[in-house]
Amino acid sequence: MGKKQYRNWQAKLHEVIYGADTPAGKLFDVVLLIVIIASIVLVMLESVRSIDEKYHDFLNISEWIITVLFTIEYILRIISVKKPLKYITSFYGIVDLLSTLPKYISLIFPGTHALVALRALRLLRVFRILKLARFLGASIHLGTAIKASRAKIFVFLFAVIIAATIFGTIMYLVEGEASGFDNIPKSIYWSIVTLTTVGFGDIAPVTPLGQFIASLIMILGYGIIAVPTGIVSAEYTRKVNMDNQLAANAAANAAHETATVNEVDLNTKSCRNCTADNHKDKAEFCYKCGHYLPSKR
Repeated sequence: MGKKQYRNWQAKLHEVIYGADTPAGKLFDVVLLIVIIASIVLVMLESVRSIDEKYHDFLNISEWIITVLFTIEYILRIISVKKPLKYITSFYGIVDLLSTLPKYISLIFPGTHALVALRALRLLRVFRILKLARFLGASIHLGTAIKASRAKIFVFLFAVIIAATIFGTIMYLVEGEASGFDNIPKSIYWSIVTLTTVGFGDIAPVTPLGQFIASLIMILGYGIIAVPTGIVSAEYTRKVNMDNQLAANAAANAAHETATVNEVDLNTKSCRNCTADNHKDKAEFCYKCGHYLPSKR
């Protein structure tokens, strides 16, 4: 095979594997999703002892077939891009590798094959296949809001830890070993379980004073749960309002350009050169590296 033929073959392979604009690309991605779901179901069934005892060989062989298919797919993904390291170190590249390795590792460390459940992460490709990337704007806003809130959330969690330590120490003094509060660390554990309204019930106060304090901690717990939500919600609202204002300004200055991420019309083209995706419809060149993007067929 000549160099030119190899490049043409590589480009066609990339179009099928990384794109969903062509019939072949759509078929490939749909089949891939079905196989991913099937592999996850097989792992779940294998964890049920009665089913595993009856169909162990079938489940094991099926998992190996799927693992081999994923291995071939992973290799083809590397071959079809111009910069393999870009794909290998990308989010999807790491997920693809992690979803392939567990079955091989189980040959050395039995039981680790259950980690193939990581293949569920590969279902994230459904956003690209169904052209849902335009709706990822909300998730981007949420991620930005969480990042902007991290300092406030850290201070809040630190305050909760201090409160749990104080309440745990008080309960240790009030209840004592007779009620199961054997030491301060165990009492702090009870305090955290109560503050978070989990309530395992393995330790419980028996004295009237202890029950009164526990009631106060439970009520406080409901308020504590709402605080992080409020912090993130405030940042999220601020981010959305800011983007809406920018969108309004941009629309006034240039009505022909789309201002917000939510309004961007995206396609499924992926750049062979830098693996960037989420390009605009009718885009002919990559927005990141300028590499030519093949037209839809």
